[in-house]
Amino acid sequence: MSLNAARHHLKELEAEGLVEYEREYRGVGAPAFAYRLSAAGEALFPRRYEATLAAVLDHIVERDGRGAAVAVLESHFGGLARRLEGELAGCTPAERLQAVGRVLSEEGYMAEVTASGGAGTLTEHNCAIPAVAERFPEICAAEARFLARVLGAEVDRREHLLSGCSTCEYHVRFTTVQENS
Repeated sequence: MSLNAARHHLKELEAEGLVEYEREYRGVGAPAFAYRLSAAGEALFPRRYEATLAAVLDHIVERDGRGAAVAVLESHFGGLARRLEGELAGCTPAERLQAVGRVLSEEGYMAEVTASGGAGTLTEHNCAIPAVAERFPEICAAEARFLARVLGAEVDRREHLLSGCSTCEYHVRFTTVQENS
């Protein structure tokens, strides 16, 4: 591949948001461009996080029992709830649902939300940790409790990936509807 072809490919990858660069000054002359993968580019490569998490959870089960492993998983949603609490204060139900959907998408769940009046739907098109959820289905119940907590709503899961559905879908009914929701 020629130098011009490499530059052309890098420009295309940059336009797609897959690489980014910094200028590096190395003494006299023009600066060099140091390219690296962007977060979007990194996301294209396989990760072993799920296998590592499953192995860690298995170790916790062996050492401290299944309850301890479930507590570790639930603490993840506790951290997300604490992260969201300040952001959601004073928000309408629809705004809370949108914010939760955004955070879940950032976590890899490809969440989509719809809201009107005192109800809404949260659909997760992807499970970020399917193998872990299969071995520890308690994480799915913890997710539903997390949603109820941060949304201040009744949450009912109507579809579930682990049950063979194509999504996890939660119907949300807000218990207190604020004005302008």
